[in-house]
Amino acid sequence: MKQKKNKDLLSLIEFSAEEIRHIVAQAKKFKRGRPEVGRKIFTGRTGVLIFEKPSLRTRITFETAIHELGGHAITLTSDMVGIGKRESPADVARNLERWVHLIVARTFSHSTVEQLASHSSIPVINALTDTFHPCQALAFAQTLDEHCAGKKKYKVVFIGDSNNVCNSIMVLCAKLGYDFTVACPEGYEPSEAVWKRAMAIARKSGAALAVTHDPAAAVAGASAVYTDVWTSMGQEKESEQRRRDFAAFQVNEKLMARAPADAIVSHCLPAHRGEEITSGVLDSTRSVAFDEAENRLHVQKAVIDHLFS
Repeated sequence: MKQKKNKDLLSLIEFSAEEIRHIVAQAKKFKRGRPEVGRKIFTGRTGVLIFEKPSLRTRITFETAIHELGGHAITLTSDMVGIGKRESPADVARNLERWVHLIVARTFSHSTVEQLASHSSIPVINALTDTFHPCQALAFAQTLDEHCAGKKKYKVVFIGDSNNVCNSIMVLCAKLGYDFTVACPEGYEPSEAVWKRAMAIARKSGAALAVTHDPAAAVAGASAVYTDVWTSMGQEKESEQRRRDFAAFQVNEKLMARAPADAIVSHCLPAHRGEEITSGVLDSTRSVAFDEAENRLHVQKAVIDHLFS
C-alpha cells in the first residue's frame, strides 16, 4: 500500500528519508533553472505568511518562492492577527482555508503550527517555531550535498545551544543516516522528548547520534560544523548567563584547526559575530552559511511543489 503523502511540513519527523531526498533533488533543479522552472506550480493560488517573530531570510525567500512559482503572497505580522490572543489558532485556520491555499507560519510555540495544521484542510508549513526549523535543515541538506558530495558518510557537528535549528538538523541526520554530534555546555542538551524521537529514527537508518561537552573532540572527523546564536528570540533575559556558559563553545579558528581541512562551516544566520562564531571563520572559504541562506529559497519552492504535486 502506497504511503499517504503528508499534507503539512511541521518538523521533518513526519517525512520519510525518500521524501527529504526528493525535496533536496527538486531544490537543486529549481536552483539550476531559476526562474523558469516551476513558474506555474502555484499559479492562481495564494499563500499567507503569519509571522510572530522578526524575519529577513524567511520572509523574503517565501515571498519570492511563491511569486516565482506563479502565486501571490500575503504577509501578516503578529499584531495584525493576534493569533492565540485575539483569535484562536483553530479559528484562524478555519477562516484562512476558505480564502487561501497555503499557510506559512513563523511562531513561538510549536503547538500553534500544529493547531493550524489540524484545523485546516490546506497545507501548513512551519517557517520556524521554538522547537523546530525544518526549512533551515532542508537548506542545510542541499548545501551539504553541494559542497561534500562524494563522501561515503557525513558527520555533522552542532556546536552550541540545543535549539530549534539543532533539533531539526538532528532529525534530518537521523532520517538520512548521517552521524550527528551536538557539543554543548552541561544543561543545554537536547530535550528528552526530541532526543528520544531522533534516536528511534537513527536506530532504523544507521545514524550515530551523540552529545558531548567537549567541542574540540566533537569536530574531529567532521564533514560539517554548524552553529547558531547562543540566545534565541524570547530568551533575551538569559543572554548574559548564556554568554558565560557558552564562552568555551565559540566556533573560531582554533576550534576549526581541530577539524579536517575539508570540513565546511555553516550558520543559519543572523550571526552574532564575535560570540558563537568569529568573523574570520564566517567569512572564510570554508563557510557555506550564505550559500545555505540562498538555498532557503530553493528548498522552500521544493516543499511547496511537494505539498501541492
